[in-house]
Amino acid sequence: MTNQPLVGLLLGSRTDWETMQHAAATLQALAIPFEATVASAHRTPDKVLDYCGAAEGRGLKVLIAAAGGAAHLAGVCASRTHLPVLGVPMQGWATDGMDALLATVQMPAGIPVGTLAIGKPGAINAALLAASILALGDPGLRERYLAFRQAQTESALQDADLELP
Repeated sequence: MTNQPLVGLLLGSRTDWETMQHAAATLQALAIPFEATVASAHRTPDKVLDYCGAAEGRGLKVLIAAAGGAAHLAGVCASRTHLPVLGVPMQGWATDGMDALLATVQMPAGIPVGTLAIGKPGAINAALLAASILALGDPGLRERYLAFRQAQTESALQDADLELP
């Protein structure tokens, strides 16, 4: 295994780390190297474009973009790279994340963004989806990912056997 980052986490603002740390923890648990940076589609668009344009050349294979409000960081990223871009809408202040969800999910045909759930579940699932994409070409990661899934199944089965009051 290499320490070369394979996944790039882009956060629209530093406050998104509270949610996206769950994506980072999931990637770490699966031993997937990643990098994280703050880059806003509205406040620092050149940084976003430069980051995404150079992502493949730096060895990244998947980008996960998190933004709230009506920001569309994932769409801007997808416009600049052919790498898979996974969008995680952040839970917002005005509409509890629905604005971010709608901004992320409504991509025009031809520039895809894989959109996940709002907030923490979306962050975790984005990391797992990135893992499943990367596992297609990495037998070791495939085994780690399948072991994670099996452990999750076993945990759910144990919970099902609990006697409820």
